[in-house]
Amino acid sequence: MQLVIVESPAKAKTINKYLGRDYEVLASFGHVRDLAVRDGSVDPDNDFAMDWEVSADRSRQLKEIGDAAKRADSVILATDPDREGEAISWHLTEWLVKKKLMPKGGAQRVTFNAITKDAVTKAMQAPRALDTALIDAYRARRALDYLVGFTLSPVLWRKLPGARSAGRVQSVALRLVCEREAEIEAHVPREYWKVSARLASAMGEPFTARLAVLDGDKLEQFDLANEADAEAARARVAAARFTVTAVETRPATRNPYAPFTTSTLQQEASKKLGLSADQTMRLAQQLYEAGRITYMRTDGVQMAPEAIAAVREVIAQDFGRGLDTLPEKPRHYATKAKNAQEAHEAIRPTDLAARPARAPSSEADKLYALIWKRTIASQMASARLERTSVTLEDEDRMLGLRASGQVIVSPGFLAVYSETREDTPADDSDDEDSNDERRLPRLREREACATQSADAKQSFTQPPPRYSEASLVKRMEELGIGRPSTYASILQVLKDRNYVRLEAKRFHAEEKGRLLTAFLERFFDTYVEYDYTASLEGELDEVSAGARDWLALLRAFWADFEARTRDVLEIRPSDVTKALDEWLEPMLFPERADGEDPRLCPACNAGRLGLKTGKFGAFVGCSNYPECRYTRQFGTESAAKESNGPMLLGIDPASGEPVTLRDGRFGAYVQIGEAEKPPRASIPKDMTVEGPDDLDTALKLLALPRTIGDHPETGEPIIASIGRYGPYLKHMGKYAKLGSSAEVFETGMNAAVVKLAEAAAAKPGRGAAQPPLKELGAHPATGVPIRLLNGRYGPYFSDGTTNANVPKDRDGLTISLEEAAALIDARAAMPARGKKKPARKTAAKKAPAKKAAKKKAG
Repeated sequence: MQLVIVESPAKAKTINKYLGRDYEVLASFGHVRDLAVRDGSVDPDNDFAMDWEVSADRSRQLKEIGDAAKRADSVILATDPDREGEAISWHLTEWLVKKKLMPKGGAQRVTFNAITKDAVTKAMQAPRALDTALIDAYRARRALDYLVGFTLSPVLWRKLPGARSAGRVQSVALRLVCEREAEIEAHVPREYWKVSARLASAMGEPFTARLAVLDGDKLEQFDLANEADAEAARARVAAARFTVTAVETRPATRNPYAPFTTSTLQQEASKKLGLSADQTMRLAQQLYEAGRITYMRTDGVQMAPEAIAAVREVIAQDFGRGLDTLPEKPRHYATKAKNAQEAHEAIRPTDLAARPARAPSSEADKLYALIWKRTIASQMASARLERTSVTLEDEDRMLGLRASGQVIVSPGFLAVYSETREDTPADDSDDEDSNDERRLPRLREREACATQSADAKQSFTQPPPRYSEASLVKRMEELGIGRPSTYASILQVLKDRNYVRLEAKRFHAEEKGRLLTAFLERFFDTYVEYDYTASLEGELDEVSAGARDWLALLRAFWADFEARTRDVLEIRPSDVTKALDEWLEPMLFPERADGEDPRLCPACNAGRLGLKTGKFGAFVGCSNYPECRYTRQFGTESAAKESNGPMLLGIDPASGEPVTLRDGRFGAYVQIGEAEKPPRASIPKDMTVEGPDDLDTALKLLALPRTIGDHPETGEPIIASIGRYGPYLKHMGKYAKLGSSAEVFETGMNAAVVKLAEAAAAKPGRGAAQPPLKELGAHPATGVPIRLLNGRYGPYFSDGTTNANVPKDRDGLTISLEEAAALIDARAAMPARGKKKPARKTAAKKAPAKKAAKKKAG
């Protein structure tokens, strides 16, 4: 018997169908070992010796693999065909040898780019040894990431309280997000106007043209800078009579896109399906393990000759063999990405004849349809277009209009697939292509056109858009930062550590992310440079190819990095803060429109504002502390713009102290006075406090908790207040939720007693169970219904036997049946979690007790 080891149960299940009884297929559930999470796991003084330890949650899988190895003749390592797959196989080999469980036949490595019967069978016939170059590259990357994390973190703890390392490559990605944030904040909108005319041809067909020439000169973007100039130009256009002076028609061609790489798949899945990079990779993994697509971590755009032939046959069957759909020769693509390896095929369906459903329902099926269409389109004919530009002039040739349009003569690949555009600036001014999609009537030179109306439209220049997951991955790929297997994890780390947040699917830099980036740019500038990071990635790729020694790479990196770390550790924290204050001055204290000093404290009008650090992070404070306790949140857009400090709402009648509205670390709040520990109250999301008119609301919030009265049965008080989880009632340690913050101030005694009674009756064991949040349907494999429920620790899926939590970054209501089933299956495959049973008393221990009892009875 031969033992075959793969990463996942789904992959094992698929492969098991293709192999005979002489094979036993088991899953390792990913990596089984990793560097010990403690200082010294990579020892630079001992030539970077690495301390690996078995992952605690892999003991069950390893025992099963070890038991199977005892009865096996040999081991076949069939993990994924990339660096991480090679590393998993290496770890398994090392563990089997260390435990003396390696069969006499030893271990061999097989790889396949698709999990099909043909691919698996051919791979089994061509085993090889482990690729030491790939393993060395893996060890080099893990060592680099460990050394950066464990060396930089102590520096951050001492010099920048509350900060932690983002990671070697993650820090560079974070810099991209922070730089874009700074560009947006520095942008000053500039006004400009556009004038357009609605005209009719001699045949009465309407079309629109824009003003392009004014007083005989070409009209530039900012020539019409105000309403008066724009209105004067509009009036002249409305009164003029225009004649066509030139018609230019030219053919154009649009070529199809290359098949998907990891990067382009993540980009298009984000734009077309709204999937995050992590979601895309999980769904692609499911498709790969089910044998539906080729390996999904690749930067190659080439396809195997037999795959190209299969694509061309599908095109011929579905669209015909004409040259307007199927080109005479196959297309061959080469990647333009920096440092691309092209070690694997592009991502494509394994069976091109397996056409997607017309209306795919599951997310996995939608992703498959996207991959299938892109693959088919890549071998189709180019789209042929006809672009027309028309110039019109008035009688004096002082005014000139321009109109453009486009007609698709032959759609070619566009009949199947078209990329979604993103990040188009809103102020594309004179971009002719922005109007090219319009169709123009057929116009001739010297044709007179009637002016029906004219419009003037105000516009403002726009800042560059914030990165989406798609555009950030694209930018990282362009710069050579990261690799296909790391894009999703890089973005996930930034989100998990709260260095960035996603709003409307766009990355916003959080204050801690901007402060960390500023620190690294100021004191570790080399290591967050884009060229340096790309160069290091290139050197690691050379290790993968066997062209560079991995230990020499580590020695060179560590010599410079350790020296820089020692230098920074010698800098006093106060000097670090001072340096960051100067570095961040353009962001924190931009020039004011009124010319006043942006650092002048708005509270005392004497102190100077500056960057401060405390145990909870960075903030802006007054130099006259403690006499002046003015503070301002660090790094928000409101802090980067002109600020007047706390807003005075009015005077507290009870104390005579001022009541102010402030912006804090956790949102807006109101405060009474300026004492060392003044009364404060957060403003709930469903209430509004914006100015002096809201003083009464602010005073009500500051007066909480509110005592409604004594319960008529117990005589104990009923309290209403707003807590961490929202508005509530409290009575003798029991709680009841309120529907809104307003109810805290409006609920009377009778209503409070009823709500408390209802809450007590609804608790588990005292009433009916809560209804499910959603019924998803029957499990595809077991047929058992799956429901989305709300539990003590949040929403979860259940089939009645196994419960699986909804991932933190997902909304359970949007998760499909297939994804929920996969979560339940993964949870069921994990080791059971339970309390240890108390040890039983043995017969030997019970015997003395029985003898003593008999002796006493006698």
